[in-house]
Amino acid sequence: MTILGTGRATGGISIIHAVGLGQGCSTGIGLETIVELTSTPIPVELDKHSLLESVVIVWKNSGLPLPPSIGWKVSSSVPIGQGLKSSSALACAALRALNEATLAGLSDSEIVDLAVAAQRHSGCTISGSMDDCWASISPGWKLTVPTQSASESVLLTGQVEEGHTVLIILRGDRKEIFFDKFSEQSLLFERALSTLASGSIFTSMSTNGMAVAAAIGDDEALRICNSAIASGAISAGISGSGPAIAVIAFEEDATTLESHLLETGYTVLSTIFSTEEIEEVI
Repeated sequence: MTILGTGRATGGISIIHAVGLGQGCSTGIGLETIVELTSTPIPVELDKHSLLESVVIVWKNSGLPLPPSIGWKVSSSVPIGQGLKSSSALACAALRALNEATLAGLSDSEIVDLAVAAQRHSGCTISGSMDDCWASISPGWKLTVPTQSASESVLLTGQVEEGHTVLIILRGDRKEIFFDKFSEQSLLFERALSTLASGSIFTSMSTNGMAVAAAIGDDEALRICNSAIASGAISAGISGSGPAIAVIAFEEDATTLESHLLETGYTVLSTIFSTEEIEEVI
């Protein structure tokens, strides 16, 4: 078996859910997916949406070259089905592996366009996850419009200050989500968007988390977030459509806060924000 190409991307957390107002914003975190393109087919576990198959389909439909025989080898620390952008990370990493293997020379925006198309094709997203894909391969945050091409989708950008720890609370399997309920929380989503535009990303994240929790009826998430902020967190909110909760703390407060969060009985992961450009692995 020969490794033809390798790509990497990161997971992420939500600042604004794209379904709320038709604009989404996410930022990358230090949980990583690495995909190797191999010359021999290899079964990939946990790709229940057949996303890698969709990656190949949209790649071929774009007229891009493809090796005669391929397989995938995936290594990832991004929890699946938690709202932590695992699908975007997988799609972007796989496309970067193809890009390296075929010398296609695709730009980041072209990778994002294909990753969005692959996720829509596989049925693992309703919005296309434009903001999630940008977060998977670039530092900082981007407010995007999912109905535009990647190069035209970005409305606002910004960086996340250093010195913060991201604590992720994993709460089991995702429950059924009814997206028609999101419109009922438009005022909260508008407040989240307004605070983001003013540069207050952590306030925006918490407000978005309240809106999502209300939209999906997740009272437990609201209790956990309120308790986290009362215990020293500077932000807390559901990521994506959940069930994971992202809690932001200053580095010096992270250990104490993590101990408090563990009292919920859930698994807690500690990581950081992505601060460097995600390059293809050579």
